[in-house]
Amino acid sequence: MTISADLPFEAILEARAEAVEALLRRLLDDRARSGEIARPAGLMAAMRHGVLNGGKRLRPFLMLESAALFDPESDSDAALRAAAALECVHCYSLIHDDLPAMDDDDLRRGQPTVHRAFDEATAILAGDGLLTLAFDILADDTAAEPLSAQTRLDLVLGLARAAGAGGMVGGQALDLQAERTPPDETGIITLQAMKTGALIRFACEAGAIVGGAPAPDRERLAEFGSAIGLAFQLADDLLDLTANAETMGKATGKDQAAGKATLAALHGVEWARSQLSGLIEQAHAILEPYGERAAVLKSAASFIADRRN
Repeated sequence: MTISADLPFEAILEARAEAVEALLRRLLDDRARSGEIARPAGLMAAMRHGVLNGGKRLRPFLMLESAALFDPESDSDAALRAAAALECVHCYSLIHDDLPAMDDDDLRRGQPTVHRAFDEATAILAGDGLLTLAFDILADDTAAEPLSAQTRLDLVLGLARAAGAGGMVGGQALDLQAERTPPDETGIITLQAMKTGALIRFACEAGAIVGGAPAPDRERLAEFGSAIGLAFQLADDLLDLTANAETMGKATGKDQAAGKATLAALHGVEWARSQLSGLIEQAHAILEPYGERAAVLKSAASFIADRRN
């Protein structure tokens, strides 16, 4: 699937999202794969509810565009599968975050959360299923032109580190702890870099891995991912303070009501907006060595700062 970089940014984002969603529909059907015994229909329905409910597919987009930066022919089935694996991990985290024991949300993307549409136990299992499916997808070598074994190994390790106790899951643990003991500014930055930023950072670095980039470029894309990951969280905090639930498709003002410490709450809206602008400038500067080839990724950074939901 080749997408012209001359298209408007929103059209490129939508085309990538449609391709990822089409693959996710196939990966989440009820048909048992080799080595599986059966796929319970109720569980699969809950997994699909948590994944196939819209969304910008930003993390897969960042992975695919980062890959295209180094290999314009990287729009292979194997690269798309790696992007779908990342989205499975992201959606699992949303299902679990929405649970009553965590953030206790009733809406996600304007629809009932999985535990509301089904029940809590099924929601937990749906998240578990998506997490393990992600590594199934990455390890599988049945794509028409599979990624090399070393590339798949690098992706498995990178995703495990980004999603685990030292990344996203650890960040969620710190977020829960912060409700009892508010962190200082350094603590907030660490929490957000783990809970939100780790998967975004991995998405950009993983694209460089898929595109066959050397180590210095992988590090540069990871640095870009860190900058836009923090920008994403700042934008999210601002939206929680200023947007309404209808626009967001989920409840707003919950962080403030729960007494959660955020950079926007700590320093104020105007400070947060200024920091957000600075992070986008930093992200653009990181990509300068790639010239016009990085135009779409630069647009992605601006989109993250300007988004309305």
